[in-house]
Amino acid sequence: MSLITSNKYGKISISDEAVAMVCSQAAAECYGVVELVSRRLSDNIGRLWGKTIYGKGVKIATVDNLIYIDVFAILKRGVNIEAVKESLRRAVTYAAESFTGMRVKTANINIVGIRV
Repeated sequence: MSLITSNKYGKISISDEAVAMVCSQAAAECYGVVELVSRRLSDNIGRLWGKTIYGKGVKIATVDNLIYIDVFAILKRGVNIEAVKESLRRAVTYAAESFTGMRVKTANINIVGIRV
C-alpha cells in the first residue's frame, strides 16, 4: 500500500518502503540504539543472499492516509529504556510526518534485546 495525497500541482504517491527507509534511518541515529532488527521473513532470507535491506527493523502500515509504525530495536546496556523508547517514538514520528506530510496514528517501539 502507499500514501496518496493530492494538491493543486497533482497527485503524490509515497510507497511504504520509502517511509520505512526514512524511519529506519531516524531510529538508527537515536542514542542508545545498537541495531534495528528485521521481523520479516523475506528480509532475513534476503540477508542470507547478500541483498541490501532498506527500512530494516521498521514495519509500516497505512490505512486511510494514517501511518502506523512498528520499530524493532536492540538497545545498548545501561541506558534508560523508557527514555530511549520515548526518544525513538518522537524521532520516528517526526521523520515520517515531515517526509510525508501525513499524520502518524501510532508508533510502537518494540525492544527485542540488550547488548553490551
